Amino acid sequence: MDFRLSQDQEALREGIRVFCAGRFPTERLPELGKQGTLDRELWRELAEMGVFSLRRPEQEGGVGLGCAEAVLVFAELGRRLVPGPLVWTQLAAEWLPPAASGERVVTGLDRANGEPHLVEHLAVADAVLVLRQDGVHRVDPQTLRAEAVATPLDPLTPVHHVLELAAGERLAGPEAATRLRLEGAALAAAQLLGIAEATQELATAYASQRHQFGRAIGSFQAVKHLLADAYVRQELARAAVYAAGATLDDPEVGDVARAVSAAKLVAGEAALANARTCIQVHGGMGYTWEVPAHFYLKRAWVLENAFGTAAHHADDVATGLATRA
Repeated sequence: MDFRLSQDQEALREGIRVFCAGRFPTERLPELGKQGTLDRELWRELAEMGVFSLRRPEQEGGVGLGCAEAVLVFAELGRRLVPGPLVWTQLAAEWLPPAASGERVVTGLDRANGEPHLVEHLAVADAVLVLRQDGVHRVDPQTLRAEAVATPLDPLTPVHHVLELAAGERLAGPEAATRLRLEGAALAAAQLLGIAEATQELATAYASQRHQFGRAIGSFQAVKHLLADAYVRQELARAAVYAAGATLDDPEVGDVARAVSAAKLVAGEAALANARTCIQVHGGMGYTWEVPAHFYLKRAWVLENAFGTAAHHADDVATGLATRA
């Protein structure tokens, strides 16, 4: 399988990267974290960039691309910690056209994750997509009995604890729910890849600028080892995430579930380890609100539990390997 990007894919990635760098600069993270709200105008701009309609057919107003391109886009969104229920809104675009155009914000809940039922950005959501054992359901946010979490782990991801969940409208059957879980896990893994890349770059840049004992700290062997390990982790994560996207587009090349679970595991481990390394390289400053390193670590913790925990995906990979053996 050839993971080298085509010219069109590179152009797509670069376009999203430039847009996110301009609209979601790292310097704004503390400000966005204190606001805790979703900017509807920015949400519509994301839609205009094709983020939510990326995988919809062209005859339905979409871009007509696949999961291989979607993971490229979501890695860039993860790199800049773009806030909002990005994955859920793209998944919902299949049934809710206003979600694809950015006119509706859709969040979601996967019942397979078990208790507690936590829903992100519920206060600004126009619909809630619920994945149940019997299929995919749409629920009106106004019908939910939920309590806001006073201090969410990620300041950019406000969450509500759902105490009572209405049945809602059934949109599709169990096969669709299974497919959306896999697609959602792949897109979450792509965001984790973006975090692994961004934190590695932040740590390397700081190590090149920060001087101690008359020389850049990046010249010290111990720091070099930290940065080298971070680079290796991001490369492994990139290969796993690209493989998951390609396998979702062409299931004949491999086991889709295993590829997605492997991507979620490898990218999750890379994001968490690289975020911790970024904090460590920054030293005492790494623990302050002004340095963005902690935002990446917190988002990585949130994403690691989205669409299946690390333990869940590890069990799936182990079961699949044992069955094949």
